[in-house]
Amino acid sequence: MRFSIIVPVYNTSAYLADCLDSVAGQTFDDYEVVCVDDGSTDNCPDILERYRRKDPRIVVVSQPNRGIGYARNIGLQAAQGEYVLFLDSDDWLEQDTLQLLSQQLEGEDILCFGGRRYFDDLQVYEETDALQAEAETTGWQYYCRHALEPRHFAFVCVVLRCYRRTLIINNGLQFKEGIFHEDNLFTPQACYYARRVKVIPDNLYTYRVRKHSIMTSRGLTHWQHLIETANELAAFFIEKHDVEKKVVYRAITHHYQAAFAASDRGKDCMLRPLVDWGLYRRVSRTKIRHRMQYFLIRHHPPLFRLINKMFEQ
Repeated sequence: MRFSIIVPVYNTSAYLADCLDSVAGQTFDDYEVVCVDDGSTDNCPDILERYRRKDPRIVVVSQPNRGIGYARNIGLQAAQGEYVLFLDSDDWLEQDTLQLLSQQLEGEDILCFGGRRYFDDLQVYEETDALQAEAETTGWQYYCRHALEPRHFAFVCVVLRCYRRTLIINNGLQFKEGIFHEDNLFTPQACYYARRVKVIPDNLYTYRVRKHSIMTSRGLTHWQHLIETANELAAFFIEKHDVEKKVVYRAITHHYQAAFAASDRGKDCMLRPLVDWGLYRRVSRTKIRHRMQYFLIRHHPPLFRLINKMFEQ
């Protein structure tokens, strides 16, 4: 089997049929769909059962609610395909996605492609900055190039990549459970282990932006998890002898800065104890600008936010 498409499902009955129809309408048919119902309390179980009866390629796994990370891990355990894609249950694929991916895959560990946003309340599309086709490289070279100079809104999103399943299995890769931003850990780790990565410029995935979804209604817990993710990512990198300090710095500060830029005085006191200040200080010694950012985030978060907004304008 060429592809396994893993679809975590939780209370998206208004969108689930569109998602599954986008897979059923593919011009390439050597695939399976592993749907993991994560304890939905709406009509999702009925919709999944209806589609399962119509198409033997659809596998449905049901479980109590444990979150998207756990659901994806369960999907990975059930997957049988040579390559794995992740599809959120309120999003959809372009009709020729699997056909194009199959034609482009030549033994790569990861094949990257583009996507676009669809704003549900406005019913408008937003095309992302077009990806540039990139010749095959190692996953680590790919990660360093984009992590240090991020150009695209969804660099870390796992849904914009096709993964060789053995890459995930042989390196023990899993999604961290019970947190937001699980992609921020999985993507860099997968890139680190990947020997062959290729990028194609095609926008094959549409990400539905819902006004009151989890990812658009971000509260304190999101930013706490973002800082915890930075610490785990730094711990993963720092024990690798072939990783440059600037990559560790970027892995930490990108997350820390995003968390504190979106915070306020009332939340600073809850975020600051989570920061690994010792590690942050060590990797901030390379440039004066880095040291200044470290000092402001640690001692004057409001001033950091003010300066950050000035540079954004």
